[in-house]
Amino acid sequence: MGTHAYELRFDSGRICLDLLATESEAVEQLDCGRRLAAWLTGSGLVPAGTPLPVPDADWVAAFIELRCHIAELIRAEVAGRVAESALAEVNARAAVAPPVLRAVRGAGGRLVGELAAAPGPAALLAVVARDAVDLLTDPAARALLRQCEGDNCRRLYLDTSRGHRRRWCSSEVCGNRERVARHRRRAAVAART
Repeated sequence: MGTHAYELRFDSGRICLDLLATESEAVEQLDCGRRLAAWLTGSGLVPAGTPLPVPDADWVAAFIELRCHIAELIRAEVAGRVAESALAEVNARAAVAPPVLRAVRGAGGRLVGELAAAPGPAALLAVVARDAVDLLTDPAARALLRQCEGDNCRRLYLDTSRGHRRRWCSSEVCGNRERVARHRRRAAVAART
C-alpha cells in the first residue's frame, strides 16, 4: 500500500469511516466525479462491474456534505457532546431507500451481486448514513471506535485487533511513520553521545 496523497483507503472497518477517511487537512480526495466513482466501487457500495455514470458535481457535493455531518456526529458522540443538527441530517439521509441488490449468475454460473437499477445519489448516501447510524447505536461496534495516534492523523477506525491494542489507522502508513520517527530519534541521540 502506497502513501500517495490521493490514494483511497478502505481500512477503517466501516463504510462510513472509510468516507470520513477521504478528507484530510491537506487533500480533498473526493475532488471530482471520477474520484467519487472510484470510491463508490472501491468501498463496495457499488458492486464491481456495475455500470456507473461519472457522478456530477451535485453527487460530489452531497457526499462531502454527508461526510461532514457524519464526522461531526461521530466526533461529538465520542467526546460526549451533542450534535443534534448533524444527527438530524444523518437520519434524514438514512431514511431513503437504499439501492436494491439482487443475485444473478455470473461467469462460471456463480451467484454475484448486482444492483437492480442504476443507483442514484440519494440511495447510495442512504447506505452510508445507515452504516453510521448502525455504528453509533451498536454498543459493541462503538466500543471498538478509535482515533489514530499517528502524528497529524485524525482518521477514525474500528479496532478489531486481537486484544484491541491497535494504535494506528494503518500499520503500513501511520505505524510505519511512527517507527521511522522513533528510529531517527534514537539515531540522533546516539550520534550526540
